[in-house]
Amino acid sequence: MRCQHGQTGKDLWSVKHLRASGLLAVLSLHAIFCSAQTSFNTVISLALQNSPRIRAAVIDVQKAQAGLGVMKDIFIPSVGTGGGVGESYGITLNVPTIFTVNAQSLVYSAQQRAYVRSAHDDLKASKLALDEARAQVMEDTAITYLALNNAQEVSATLSEQYETAKKLVSIMQDRVIASLDSELELLKARRGAVQIRLQQLQAEDDVEATRAHLAQLTGLSADHLSTVPESIPAVPSSDSLRATANGHLPDNPGLLAAEANAKAKEERAQGDAHYTWRPSVTFGAQYGRISPINDVSNFYNLHGNYNTANIGIQIQLPLLDKVRTEAGRGALLDASRSLLDVVGLRFEQNEGRRKLERAIPELQVRADLAELDVAIAHDELESTAIQLRAESSSTPLTPKEEQGALLQERQKYLELLDARLQLRKAQISFLRQSGQLVSWLQSLPDSTPGRKEQQ
Repeated sequence: MRCQHGQTGKDLWSVKHLRASGLLAVLSLHAIFCSAQTSFNTVISLALQNSPRIRAAVIDVQKAQAGLGVMKDIFIPSVGTGGGVGESYGITLNVPTIFTVNAQSLVYSAQQRAYVRSAHDDLKASKLALDEARAQVMEDTAITYLALNNAQEVSATLSEQYETAKKLVSIMQDRVIASLDSELELLKARRGAVQIRLQQLQAEDDVEATRAHLAQLTGLSADHLSTVPESIPAVPSSDSLRATANGHLPDNPGLLAAEANAKAKEERAQGDAHYTWRPSVTFGAQYGRISPINDVSNFYNLHGNYNTANIGIQIQLPLLDKVRTEAGRGALLDASRSLLDVVGLRFEQNEGRRKLERAIPELQVRADLAELDVAIAHDELESTAIQLRAESSSTPLTPKEEQGALLQERQKYLELLDARLQLRKAQISFLRQSGQLVSWLQSLPDSTPGRKEQQ
């Protein structure tokens, strides 16, 4: 599979005035970029498997499941046994037994029922938080992959532009010697070349930094980690995104998780507040073997029966407990605060969606404008090349003007790359905030992000 640098970049090679050294530099950079290539879908899947954030969220789900089990299993009798032997003197305050078996459980408690509902909400919140973590990892990985692909193409384009700038400096030196241009024009040309070199170094730093971040997300080695441009899917158009936005959009998993967490606090607070004047029923059973070596029959009329057993239920009705009452009041206030936080999160969610809805059309127009600028600059470049070779032209052009047109065309292409990247970032962010990112990624050919973890 081979890397691409854009249709306009391919057309530029039809102009046969780039130096051989420039071509070799671009081909060398091309070979580096094409090593250790990883497709878009593979990167998403690896990031989902490697993310510590997702693994932590999975542990939170398991912890919530265990917490729900604790709240429900209290209704299942717990059974224990114990025993021992020893000497006694006189009447014993308790009937000594060799061993006893005890069983007890909760039969009914309004407070415990509230705790069970709270545990269910905690589990729901943790699952939604896991969905949010997956969506965030997918968004981060997709944007990083696009950014790396863009940075590689920017670096390659700047390499072409730098070679053109160096050729322009050489032409300007010849023109100064021939007294066709001033030293000031030569200095300007040198400054332009140095400025492009600085941009090239910054682009290379950007490539390395983005590659390192992508390697951290996926667990792959950062050495020569490169993208496969052909594997990048087309993001839904701004028109389709806006059409979806006009309808009802579900809340994102992060907001739903906060809402479920607030509801869990509310249920728990109601359980604390409803402790008094609410009966609770417990079950108990016991069997014991009375010790025959402590002369118990001298004090108790056992009639030769050394077995003892009892079974029954106990009903309790708390009448006054100021400590629990105040604790319940504090829990209700905490739950009210969590509900207000959910309102704030919903406002932030809707505001973020509105901003992206407004930004996407603007970014789309900016990208369209950049494409037109590139097309115009490319046509002007071809026109310059034709005039340069026309022997009968009334206004013959110079190599200086040709190199200037080359620099202008490459600059317009860099602006196009930036516009496309900003548009794609906004589109992917909107997909996540509108809850469409996971379904979009799963709908891609040969893509199963998140499905393995959800099983």
